[in-house]
Amino acid sequence: MRQFLGTSLLAAALLLATGQAHADIKVGVTVSASGPGAALGQPQMKAVAALPREIGGEKVTYIALDDESDPTKAAQNARKLVLDEKVDVLLGSSLTPVSLPLLDIAAESKTPLLAMAASNILVQPVDDKRKWVFKVVPNDDIMATAMLTYIAKTGAKTIAFIGVSDAYGEGYYKVLAELAPKLGLSIAGKEVYARSDASVTGQVLKTLASKPDAVFIASAGTPAVLPQKALRERGYKGPIYQTHGVATDDFIKLGGKDVEGAIFAGEAYTVADDLEANDPFRKVTAAYIEAYRASQNQPPVIFGAHVFDSMQLVAKALPAALKAGKPGTAEFRSALRDGIEQTKDVYLNNGLANMSPTDHNGYDQRSAFIIKVEGGKFRLVK
Repeated sequence: MRQFLGTSLLAAALLLATGQAHADIKVGVTVSASGPGAALGQPQMKAVAALPREIGGEKVTYIALDDESDPTKAAQNARKLVLDEKVDVLLGSSLTPVSLPLLDIAAESKTPLLAMAASNILVQPVDDKRKWVFKVVPNDDIMATAMLTYIAKTGAKTIAFIGVSDAYGEGYYKVLAELAPKLGLSIAGKEVYARSDASVTGQVLKTLASKPDAVFIASAGTPAVLPQKALRERGYKGPIYQTHGVATDDFIKLGGKDVEGAIFAGEAYTVADDLEANDPFRKVTAAYIEAYRASQNQPPVIFGAHVFDSMQLVAKALPAALKAGKPGTAEFRSALRDGIEQTKDVYLNNGLANMSPTDHNGYDQRSAFIIKVEGGKFRLVK
């Protein structure tokens, strides 16, 4: 899938003919619009149409490609975008394993990369490679800390872990293993499964045998339904906790009654309607919802907001970048990177962003909200 948005070729030719041409800002996007990550990537691909075509008086062109949830394809897309299309900034991808190859390409080409997957390994530590990478999705430790703190307050002492067998699941397990003992929690067991698995019976039986006070599932999108459904079908009646990767209507539609009561730490966007009318998060969530509905004529989801938030950060950094060089130049890309790194107090759908040279995620606990599936909807736990 490929989308070109922005100035037409004819218009560009006319501008060149009259000698009035100036380079548009070019944004390259690679997302998992098909494959196991489609529940995340499809709304992200659709959200491209909701992005501004002009920022600060400068025209913006978007080139969006489907990486099919494949790391190799994502790398091919990114190289095409930076080498052939000469984009000024990269956005992508939808899943952590698919996003990892993009780090090297961003560093090699010195192109700012706005990562839209969850794991903190994409931006930590901020070394020579990750210097070019920023992330709009809160780091695992932000959400895991909020979730574990909530679990500890319920009186639970043991928690079993079931996660996907990739960087996302491993990233969450690492954070849980480190934080749990500090909060008086012990991990009763660790089970993993592939996103494409059709059954997790073995993992669930082992989990139930450990008799945990609660179960934590580290997965994202519709694959997160499988272990929760299996637990309920096997008679488990205890609390089940998920990650912010489940904040999609598809999770509720597919899981039905089995995902009722699921609790997770998530972003402001997911529970915007439950926030106070004057809450500063509501302004940005309303802007995204309006733009997405206008372009797609359907309700948006949080994963599309990752794309929207990425361009909010680009917009904040743009004035200084334009002073340093023209779009399409190394000077412009470098200044754009510097500008994003200096972002302060920007409310996004995903949280309150305060970037720094040592923190390319920029969120703290103010960006984490405890959310529960209740009555077939995501509701804020107050």
